[in-house]
Amino acid sequence: MTQDEAVEETVLFPERVGDQLRAARIKAGLDLSDVATRTRVPLRHLTALETGDYDAMPAPTYSIGFAKSFARAVGLDETAIAQKLRDEMGHRTLTERVDAQTLDDDESGPLAPRWLAWSLAGIVALLALGYGAIAGNWFSISDPSALITSSEPEPEVAAPVATAPAPVAPAPNPQGEVILTAKQPVWLRIYDANDKVLFEKEMTAGERYAVPRDADKPMVRTGRADLLSVTVDGREVAPLGPAERTIKDVVVSAQALTARVPAAAAAAASTNGAANTSNGAAPATRP
Repeated sequence: MTQDEAVEETVLFPERVGDQLRAARIKAGLDLSDVATRTRVPLRHLTALETGDYDAMPAPTYSIGFAKSFARAVGLDETAIAQKLRDEMGHRTLTERVDAQTLDDDESGPLAPRWLAWSLAGIVALLALGYGAIAGNWFSISDPSALITSSEPEPEVAAPVATAPAPVAPAPNPQGEVILTAKQPVWLRIYDANDKVLFEKEMTAGERYAVPRDADKPMVRTGRADLLSVTVDGREVAPLGPAERTIKDVVVSAQALTARVPAAAAAAASTNGAANTSNGAAPATRP
């Protein structure tokens, strides 16, 4: 039989999916490379489809998709081709599983039946578990303290309650950083013990000035001390003086401002006591 006769017989009586695809491709006058260009399916997979070499194909899902693309390119019914290929691949897989099972049974032979080996392994496992359970019970009973029971419940001991220490406010650092901040426009002068001017201007609202830490007894003069906010290391301290009254020679070093904190608190307490006395309230006395 010549090649043309074989092709004609394949066209007239196609059997496998590969035969149908090949016959339709030849009838359409196409090469595999033409089909690969139209479908963008790799040429090696198209060749495997035609020859029925399913071992060279990817997973069944991809193989069926390639076959449907091949069928569309050569004018075949892609649904019928996909179903036929699914049947062929399923029949082949089932046949391989039956052959493999037959081969395993033949190889086992009369020397080592598989069911006998598994049965022996199960019996050994049961014996090991039984021995472990008996040994565990024996050791637990051999302990005399395990046989002594008490009807009185053990007293419950309350766990100590941890109390967090009360937070302590940090004290100002005598060597800390002193910042003067203008609440509103305010004029001031900063000078040292030698009357050397360190800073002098009318500060705008929000403007800040850091007093040099190495200054020799820095002092301030201003007419509105109430418009200045004073902090030592970010901790605000008492005002430098009363409102709308000129102050001068007030030391603004960190050490001096730190010492003013308790003095300002004592002055505030004294002022409150005087106010209570003027209102008719007698000051508290110790018994």
